[in-house]
Amino acid sequence: MSDTYDIGVIGAGPGGYVAAIRAAQLGFRVVIIEAQATLGGTCLNWGCIPSKALLDSSEHYHNATKAFAVHGIKTGKVSVDWRQMQQRKNDVIANTTAGIDYLMAKNAITVVHGLATFETPSRVRVTASDNAVSTVDAAKWIIATGSTASEIPSVPLDGRYIIGSNEAISLPKIPKEMVVIGGGVIGVELGSVYARLGTAVTIVEWSDRLIPGMDSDLGKALRKSLSGLSITCHFKTKVVASTVANKRVQLTLADSNDKTRTMDTDVVLVAVGRRANTAGLGLEAIGLQTNERGQIAVDDQYETAVKGVYAIGDVTPGPMLAHKASEEGVVCVERMAGHAARLNYATIPGVVYTWPEVAGVGDTEDALKASGRGYKVGKFLFKASGRARAAEESEGFVKVISDAQTDEVLGVHMIGPRASDMIGEAVVAMEFRASAEDIGMITHAHPTFSEAVKEAALGATGQRPIHM
Repeated sequence: MSDTYDIGVIGAGPGGYVAAIRAAQLGFRVVIIEAQATLGGTCLNWGCIPSKALLDSSEHYHNATKAFAVHGIKTGKVSVDWRQMQQRKNDVIANTTAGIDYLMAKNAITVVHGLATFETPSRVRVTASDNAVSTVDAAKWIIATGSTASEIPSVPLDGRYIIGSNEAISLPKIPKEMVVIGGGVIGVELGSVYARLGTAVTIVEWSDRLIPGMDSDLGKALRKSLSGLSITCHFKTKVVASTVANKRVQLTLADSNDKTRTMDTDVVLVAVGRRANTAGLGLEAIGLQTNERGQIAVDDQYETAVKGVYAIGDVTPGPMLAHKASEEGVVCVERMAGHAARLNYATIPGVVYTWPEVAGVGDTEDALKASGRGYKVGKFLFKASGRARAAEESEGFVKVISDAQTDEVLGVHMIGPRASDMIGEAVVAMEFRASAEDIGMITHAHPTFSEAVKEAALGATGQRPIHM
């Protein structure tokens, strides 16, 4: 049995490792326990980082074959070296996770590898990969074990023909055909990777649009964009059965009227959301319950119903986002240290890393309309942006929504070049409760993509955008 630590963290993903680092910076003695051989969790090993590596590589290939000629760049015959593309992705993962190892050592954080199970609220049993068992004691514990891909009974994963997002980043070859079940963030991102590389991709979504959790204008625009990659979408449709035979998958689809039909494909990617990784933690031994998604209820200090046991990130209710988990980790340990930290959930941005990128923060127009709150909308199209035209990136728009009476910015939604970076301006503005007029009065460098934010804000004030 080890000495007692001040804080123990279970899970070394973006929530856990950030919480551990901030706790160490605040002077706590910290131990972090990770079940996998490498640190970084799903985000660094199978999710955010590797998927973005493939998104960038596939976009370079797409541009070389489809976009370079208009710039006067002749490439000749271009082909995909899938093995090298995979190797680059693996190198990015290795370098990134090694950086987390460095940060643990730099901050004198003890790292223990193995499966953690609570014996008491202050003691955890750790079972290593060689089945060796040890115990770790801490005055306070933070559960940050993240989430895993959800499954659906009608399409059981086999890891080869019917896969989840983890397998999708490491397929042995580029399939000729792929069906993606789920038109959310993961489905459209990974679907776009393979579509750019020549795969015939079909998205099956039960909702009536893509990325249903975001502003509906974004979903409509994204569908139009993806159709340019020859991605086919079937909405109000679900998969009710599947069979694998002769290296093919046959799916039975049903629409909202229960009319069925079949579809054959090489690979099926199930991307219907995620479920919290709380099974096996021994929560029942310390009196903790979970909801239907495996998540744990916490108070505004991130403490669970058991004193001294906290939870952050995907294992708690709310959006399953890496940056949300990281910020919760910081706020959680700062409050343990007596700081007056807080997290504004209304200003957590969401991003889809297709190209063009999609990003949004705050209220959607759909939600405001349903609530009956008065609002104003300003929209600026990138085709009216000089910088976008110069870059051949004129697809998309920026949409600013402000309160009808006060002009306070309520939401900003965009699809276009570098939306993942531009959304940061909107987050800052909303954190300071800026008005649309405030953004419209700020000088933006010219020519830049971000001028579209200024122009959309001018539209929301009632003044016409200058350049549209």
